[in-house]
Amino acid sequence: MGPVRDYSCVKVTRQGMEPAVDPVMMEQTIELIINGTKLSSIVTTPENHVELAVGYMITEGAVQGREDIEDCREEDGRVYLKVRSFEHFDLWYELRSSGCIGVNWEHRDDNVGLPVGRKFRVGVLLDSLKYLFSETQDRTRGAHTACLVAADGTLKYKALDIGRHNAVDKVVGAATLAGEDLSQLFLISSGRQPAGMVMKAVRAKIPVIVSKAAPISSGIESARRANATLCCFADKDKIKVFSAPERIIV
Repeated sequence: MGPVRDYSCVKVTRQGMEPAVDPVMMEQTIELIINGTKLSSIVTTPENHVELAVGYMITEGAVQGREDIEDCREEDGRVYLKVRSFEHFDLWYELRSSGCIGVNWEHRDDNVGLPVGRKFRVGVLLDSLKYLFSETQDRTRGAHTACLVAADGTLKYKALDIGRHNAVDKVVGAATLAGEDLSQLFLISSGRQPAGMVMKAVRAKIPVIVSKAAPISSGIESARRANATLCCFADKDKIKVFSAPERIIV
């Protein structure tokens, strides 16, 4: 099953009605099984489910890196992960914030902070916005895109999903499985940036987040506490930096 299906509809204008067909994003629910126990059900597009599951575990702070994941496979609508040092399933809660799922509420990330290491040129950030374009999104208007890009502007990973948080999880999962150092990359997102979105990047050790959409107050405060660089309202000419601007050079 692909991510898009054509649906019949009726086009109504001031002049009358006529039959039409429109492409629509597909969704399905997968179950995330960790060490034999169901952790979560995730609504997503019908693709890249293993990457989504791995990225979800990274961005929600359940595991720290690829070395914590011993096995991963997908079967019959379920993704099975075997991970090290993951206990206390009863203490895992979901916090729904502006449509973004999940934090491990036992650990509130108060002590998470990103050092200023790699710096990024503003021209590279602006030029990389082109990677957000998706023919699927252009056709359906129902998808979000996330990309991980190197400091020289090379697109490393790109994912599309009905959820902006899922798209981030997918690229983080793909990069983690490939053994990438995410602290050397920056994230581009098509979605708004509340705390749940910002902290996904922070937990994955991604230092810079660039979004064409707006920040939410909780996202700005989270980015400032974690010393992450949050850039929003991005277009081909400018970005607005709400935290840690020292990572960006002209």
